[in-house]
Amino acid sequence: MHPTFESGNYLVINEIGYRISDPKRGDVIVFRPPEGNGQFYIKRIIGLPGETVSVKDGNVFVGKDLFSLELLNERYIVGSTPGNKTAQLSYNEYFVLGDNRNASSDSRNWGTLPRKNIIGKAWLRAWPISDFDIVKRPQY
Repeated sequence: MHPTFESGNYLVINEIGYRISDPKRGDVIVFRPPEGNGQFYIKRIIGLPGETVSVKDGNVFVGKDLFSLELLNERYIVGSTPGNKTAQLSYNEYFVLGDNRNASSDSRNWGTLPRKNIIGKAWLRAWPISDFDIVKRPQY
């Protein structure tokens, strides 16, 4: 998730919050990928249930359907988003991307993320102490 997080950061995950509210665009989440490799991944939610997400020409577009796509302004990303992928999300599916788009295994590779695979939301960066802060969702 570089540049947002670095290797060696220790994160505190909120595993209870999504029991009372739904994930939102921009949330950084921890989950098990659909490919079932036994690892935990950390990515950012880009697309919500019922939306269409399209990655093309280095940009990410989101809308209710292919005819209403709008450019997603991602100020936290350095560079462009490689690849070409369009996904129509159904009920309880999310589209997730890593912040380091050039080296991320995410929804561009393995498709949508089922809601049941989400473990929780990144809440605090606790280590290193010099970088201690609350993980905030960006404003779009």
